[in-house]
Amino acid sequence: MDITSNYFEIFGLPIGYEVDLDLLAERYRGLQRQFHPDKYADKPAREQRLAEQYASILNQAYSELKSPLQRAQYLLHLKGVDAAGDATITRDPSFLMEQMALREALSEVRDAADPFDALAQIADDASGHYLGLQKRFTGYMKSDEIQDALETVAKMQFFSKLLKEVTALEHELDE
Repeated sequence: MDITSNYFEIFGLPIGYEVDLDLLAERYRGLQRQFHPDKYADKPAREQRLAEQYASILNQAYSELKSPLQRAQYLLHLKGVDAAGDATITRDPSFLMEQMALREALSEVRDAADPFDALAQIADDASGHYLGLQKRFTGYMKSDEIQDALETVAKMQFFSKLLKEVTALEHELDE
């Protein structure tokens, strides 16, 4: 395995936002079996260290490619654009107002007559928007509209975080 390859090359996948997640998982498992550090326990220290490095890179590559947001950020990284972290923000006022409304609705879920129904509605709304943004990102990348793709990633960050908060609140309400 060439650890200097990009993540798509490591798994033998075409570079692009649309990824066959089943194929990604299958190839990940195959490479994990091949390079798992336990297989190198009786090998020289250098080979053990290399196996650990390979396993670490495989884990990182798999994690980033299976996540819609991280995959988008990685694709921009391949184009020389840093889209990771909180540095990427959007200034779209209507989008920001929508986010404030969704966050307010989320904060009121506990007091709703049916908290699970209210949470499901927020989750459906957020998931729909998130999927729409992913489709937009794909289009922008295909037409090499990097600034628009970057703006879309900033919006995707909001929905990714919101969906994690929805999941956390759902677990909290279940208990």
